[in-house]
Amino acid sequence: MTTTRTGGEALVHSLLSHGIDTIFGLPGVQNDYFYTAVHDARDRLRVVHTRHEQGAAYMALGYALASGKTGVYVVVPGPGFLNATAALATAYATNAPVLCLTGQLHSDHIGRGFGMLHEIPDQLGTLESLTKWARRIESPAEVPRLLAEALSQMHSDRPRPAGLEVPLNVFSRKADFEDEQIPLSLRRPAVVPDAVDRAARILQDAQRPAIFIGGGAVNAGDEIRSLAEALQAPVIASPSARGILSSRHPFSHTYGAGRRLWEQADVVISIGTRLSTPLMRWGKPESLRLVRIDIDPEEHSRYEPPAVSLVADSRQALQALLPVLEKSGPDRPSRRIEMLALQDEMDAIYESVQPQMGFVRAIREALPDDGILVEDITQVGYVSREAMPVYQPRTYLTSNYQVTLGWSFPAALGAKVAAPDRPVLCVSGDGGFLFAATEMATAVQHGINTVTVVFNDGAYGNVLRMQKELYGGRVVASELVNPDFVTFAESFGARGIRVTTPIELREALIGAFNANAPVLIEVPVGEMPAPWEKMSAPTGRKQSV
Repeated sequence: MTTTRTGGEALVHSLLSHGIDTIFGLPGVQNDYFYTAVHDARDRLRVVHTRHEQGAAYMALGYALASGKTGVYVVVPGPGFLNATAALATAYATNAPVLCLTGQLHSDHIGRGFGMLHEIPDQLGTLESLTKWARRIESPAEVPRLLAEALSQMHSDRPRPAGLEVPLNVFSRKADFEDEQIPLSLRRPAVVPDAVDRAARILQDAQRPAIFIGGGAVNAGDEIRSLAEALQAPVIASPSARGILSSRHPFSHTYGAGRRLWEQADVVISIGTRLSTPLMRWGKPESLRLVRIDIDPEEHSRYEPPAVSLVADSRQALQALLPVLEKSGPDRPSRRIEMLALQDEMDAIYESVQPQMGFVRAIREALPDDGILVEDITQVGYVSREAMPVYQPRTYLTSNYQVTLGWSFPAALGAKVAAPDRPVLCVSGDGGFLFAATEMATAVQHGINTVTVVFNDGAYGNVLRMQKELYGGRVVASELVNPDFVTFAESFGARGIRVTTPIELREALIGAFNANAPVLIEVPVGEMPAPWEKMSAPTGRKQSV
C-alpha cells in the first residue's frame, strides 16, 4: 500500500514502526512539521517536552540507560542542538543507544553563511564528532531507510548514539511511501572458537584468577556469576557495571578492593570494560596475563596486547567459554570465606568515610532492590560508586568517564519515564542540581514522580576543598548562593522536605517513594572530607605513576 506523507509524518510513522513510543524534546520553527505529525499520532507516541534542550537529551539518556531501549530526543538546529551536546557526549561515554534528531535550515541555505535563523557552521560535522554514526536526510523519501540505518548502526556491535539531521523543507515536503517496515540490520562479531580454547586453557591454569567487568557486560550477569563460581574468582565491577553481579554474592567487589585483587591475580579476564583504571593508574604486574572480552576491537590493544582477545558480545563469548571450562577445568578450592572476609574488611573501611557513608546506608535501606539510583558529581555520589550495595543491573546509573556535573536530575526523569512502576532516585549536590533544576516543571507537568536528594553545602564542594587544601586557600568561584530548595520545589507543585540526619533521610525517602508526586529532599551539610584515600584496601605495592 502506498501512502503520501510529509517528511515529518514519515519520520513519526517510521519511529512507531520500530517500536519507539516516547520522545523528548522541544518544538521550533525548523521542526514544526515533525511536531504537527507527533500531535496527530499522540495516542501512540508520547512527547515529553522540557524546559531546556539539555533536559530533553539527558532524559533520553536516562531512558536509554535504565531500559536498554532507544532514547530519542528532537531539537531545533543551532543553539537547540548545541544545548544538548553535553548529554550527547555523555551518551557516547556510557555506550547508550540515544538518537539525536535535529532540525536544520532549508536545504538550499545550508553552508551558505546567509545568517539564517539558528545557523551554525558545519552542524553535521559536530554531530558526527559526538556519535557513532550521523547523516543528513536530503529528501522525504530517504526518511524510512536512514532511520533504519541509524538504529541499526546504534545497536550493532558496541552501542553508541547516532544522529540524523533533517532540513526544514525535508520535514515539510511530501512523498509517496510504501507502508512496509524496513527491518534493522544488526551486526555482531562471531565468537572465534580458537580464541575461546586459548582463553579456556589460560583460565584453567590460573591459580588466582580475577574478573573485571564494565558496562559492556550489562546483559551477561548470569554468565558472569557462573564464571566466577567455576573459577572461584572475584568479580570487580566498575561504577557502570554495578549490579551486574549482585552485591549479595560473596565474590562481588568494587574498585575499592580491586587494586589488591589486581595485584594478587595471575590471570585477569576483563569483560566489557576499558580496564583503564588498573592499566593506567595501578600498573600491570609483569607476571599478570590478560584475557579480554570486548565487542569493540579497538579496546583490546589500547594499552597493550592481551594474551587472548575475544572480539565478541560479552554474553555470547561467555556462553561459548563456559562449556569449555566446565568440560575440562579442575575442581578449585573454595574462596568463599576469603571473599566474604574481604567484603567485611571493605565495609569497615567504607564505614570510616563519614558523613557520606551514613547517608549512603540510609539511601540503600530505603531504596528497593529494583529501585534506580542516578548519581551526580557530589560527595555522596562518589562514595556510593564503591560502597553502596547494588543488586540488579541498570539500577545504578553513572556518567562514566565524562563525569558530567548536573546530568543526574534530568537523567533520573528519563529513567522514571522508562520505568514508571519503580522508584527512581537522583542524588545530587546543590551546584549540580541547579544546572537543570527548572526541569522540575517538566516532572510536575508530565507526572514524572522521581525523588531527588540535594546535599546542600553552599558550594561546588569538591572544588572548594581542593582550593583550600591544594592551592593555598585560594578560594575563587566555588562558593554558591542558593534558593530555599523546599520552597523552590513547592513553587512548581512538587513536594519539598528538609532533613538533617541519615535516619531522617531514610524515613523521608520511604515516604517519598510512596508519594504520587515529584519529591525534593534537601539535606543541609557542611564541608565533607575527601573520601578517596580511605576507600581502597591497603596493598603491598606502590602505585605506578
